[in-house]
Amino acid sequence: MHTLRPLHTIGVLARFAFAICLILILWLAPSSDVSAANTLTVYSGRAERLIKPVLDAFTAKTGIQIDLLSSGTTELVNRMKAEGDRSPADVFITNDAGSLEIARTAGLLRPVGMREVERAIPSQFRAADNSWIGLSGRFWIIVYNTTMVKPDQITSLLDLADPAWKDKVAIPNAGSEYLQAGVSVIRASLGDESTKKFLEGLRDNAGTQVYQKSSQIVEAVAKGQVPIGIVNHYYVYRHLATQPTAPLGVLMPDQQAGGIGAIMNVTGIGILRHTPRIENAKLLVEFLVAQDGQKMFADLDKEYPLHPEVKTDPVLPERKSFRAALVPLTKLAELREPTMQLIEQVGMR
Repeated sequence: MHTLRPLHTIGVLARFAFAICLILILWLAPSSDVSAANTLTVYSGRAERLIKPVLDAFTAKTGIQIDLLSSGTTELVNRMKAEGDRSPADVFITNDAGSLEIARTAGLLRPVGMREVERAIPSQFRAADNSWIGLSGRFWIIVYNTTMVKPDQITSLLDLADPAWKDKVAIPNAGSEYLQAGVSVIRASLGDESTKKFLEGLRDNAGTQVYQKSSQIVEAVAKGQVPIGIVNHYYVYRHLATQPTAPLGVLMPDQQAGGIGAIMNVTGIGILRHTPRIENAKLLVEFLVAQDGQKMFADLDKEYPLHPEVKTDPVLPERKSFRAALVPLTKLAELREPTMQLIEQVGMR
């Protein structure tokens, strides 16, 4: 008898402890659900410093907390594919329409029926089913050092392949989504043979002046380390905002008769198909396409707002003053793989 009582006591205590744990779990569970319902996890292919101020403004307005993961765009697309429905991501934001379209065709994104989106963002900056929506525009431009180059020396990106610019051109590395998108537009406009000749000349003229970051290209041009570079326009204007006396000029290329027009890409957003926080995600989309959100992209990042009623920062060239290339943004996905093969074939770094 005496040997059984301790075991009986232990059993009672164990059952009591289990009951207490179960009560605690049930008591805490609603609190966790409420917390989760008031958050969004955003995977962002944009640098944190560029997107976080806008997301912070959204949190201040709605109280919805943002868990932000910033990484390379290609890495994030591959990560979301691998994670599938287990992905913690609710929203995907990135700086390349081609990558957004790849995410759409992989079935990662949810079509969104929102009148606010269709009123605010013209159809050419959205997927056909609204599974991704453009937020701001940028143009591939030529930045030059005003003490080393005269603007009338260049009219087209293709001019940079001329042997006269040997060792005088700074370019993004071969893995850059900006480079891949830009070359894709050139391929779609001029064909593979002309594009290959352009890339070979650009490769030879750049030499070792190949950079991981566009901000490094702008800085190198400003310091006179190289006369010319190819970057997205906003890198130049953000540099000038902090260093207004820097000897930097911007050329919007390919505006001549017969030219392909300036190469455009967009930052955009998509809602993940599996997210249980669809209403919060829609609130974020609505915030970013509305006039106040669009104005933040214009003022903070020096990008072109896509909402037709929001004005561009006055330091930028007026959008109506130049032509854009006519290649649809949705084609950037299908053009990506053969473009990467061509870049590799040419031997760009």
